[in-house]
Parts: sequence; C-alpha cells; structure tokens
Amino acid sequence: MTDYDTYGTSTHTMSELVRLVTGHLDVVFTERESFYRGVYHLAQGTYGCIEIQPNAIPGDDDLYTSEHPAVQVLLLTETPAPEPTLHTRLGAVQGLVHLSRESW
Repeated sequence: MTDYDTYGTSTHTMSELVRLVTGHLDVVFTERESFYRGVYHLAQGTYGCIEIQPNAIPGDDDLYTSEHPAVQVLLLTETPAPEPTLHTRLGAVQGLVHLSRESW
C-alpha cells in the first residue's frame, strides 16, 4: 500500500521550502518543468518521493487544493508505507501544515 501526504504553506516560497526541507531531510531536489504543473521540485531518496509545487495551476484560475485557497505552495510525499520519521521531520518545518493523507 502506498501513502500519499499533502502539506502546504502560505509562509514560504517554493525556493525557501526547498531549502528548509533539504536541511531537515538531507535530500537533493531537482527543478523540473511541466506544462500542466509549471515549475516544481522533485527529490527521491530513503523516504520515497517528495515534490514541491505551487498550489495554483499555471495559466488557470484553479487550485490543486481548492479547499485550501490560502496555501501558496504544496509539498507532496509518496512513500511505500507509512513513514513516521518523515512526517515528524516535516512537522518541524515552521509554517508547513499537514493537509491530507491517502493510502492506496
């Protein structure tokens, strides 16, 4: 079963969040660009996949998480199983809020 968690912040920009998460998790992010997602950052490591992206859909007035309109930046995690250490470390990032969790 795979766990998907969504975090958000209205405090930090994407580049600030990349720097903060890099310091808390010792991961390396790679900047990517997508027509649908715009510029986003991807890290893969011992915790699984971590992505940082804007909440706003590029070229559209919609949000990825429309239930959280104040959130400007999203952090998405994908782990093969629940990862309490990852969530504890992300919880230590000031201004980053856990928004949702799904397991499939």
